[in-house]
Amino acid sequence: MPGVDENSERIRNAVIQRLEDLRRAGVTHWKQIQPAAPVVIAAAPVAHPASVAVAAVSTPPKTATPVASAPRTNLLGETERSQVPPRKVSPPVTPAAPAVPFQPLNLPLAERIAGLAALQARVKDCTRCHELATTRTQTVFGVGNPEAKIMFVGEAPGADEDAQGEPFVGRSGQLLNDIIKACRMRREEIYICNVLRCRPPSNRLPTPVEAGHCREYLDGQIAHVNPEYIVCWGACAAQNLLAVTEPIGKLRGRFHSYGRAKVLCTYHPSYLMRNPAAKKDVWEDMKTLFLDMGIDLSAKSK
Repeated sequence: MPGVDENSERIRNAVIQRLEDLRRAGVTHWKQIQPAAPVVIAAAPVAHPASVAVAAVSTPPKTATPVASAPRTNLLGETERSQVPPRKVSPPVTPAAPAVPFQPLNLPLAERIAGLAALQARVKDCTRCHELATTRTQTVFGVGNPEAKIMFVGEAPGADEDAQGEPFVGRSGQLLNDIIKACRMRREEIYICNVLRCRPPSNRLPTPVEAGHCREYLDGQIAHVNPEYIVCWGACAAQNLLAVTEPIGKLRGRFHSYGRAKVLCTYHPSYLMRNPAAKKDVWEDMKTLFLDMGIDLSAKSK
């Protein structure tokens, strides 16, 4: 029958053309199916061979990323092995340690002040974290004695800190001031800063990426002040500074180290406002800190 070979050839060419169009569109593989029983093509001419080709090609099903060694069949019916590597499961995120070992600086007062001022100027223009840079009112660098024996490190600025440009000035800051006073010190004697220098929207926790972007500034402040003691207020500060994942309950009650500084971890003042019973734990931590400095806070002051 003279029309059969001609129509078959037209259908074959239409199918190949369609498959080539799909290949150029980015489709590279096809789910392998069992071939159907042979179909006898009638002698009647086919009016639209391209539509027959389209009907023979269905939309590829959505499947999970294949294992690299699993056999696949491409659009032309050729069996090959996928070049897509297997999906990797990311390990739990651990706060990043500094890229280089931390080295404190032993500078005279004038150089400490100048160094901190230069660092603050860089922080003011920082746009490493796009979301924070576009939502902040201002950066919150740090305040206090550049020769402080004790440095306080908190989490991140809140709304009050974002408005005033100083860390720990809101309700939790007032409680921190009470703790400082109970320790027979003045706020001006301590250097205070945060893991972040911009307020996260809605006071959410800093992300590891944001903390990593700000790590250079935190280490710069620690290096210039060169404190003997660092108090990390809350899990966020402790975990980021020490690059650990333990909860604050397991980190407190003992000294850690960072550079030459002894690091003490305790509950954040905002946590104390929600859980007043934890104030006694913070007081025990403060007594541990000052006893190591040779000061017994349990003794009555003269």
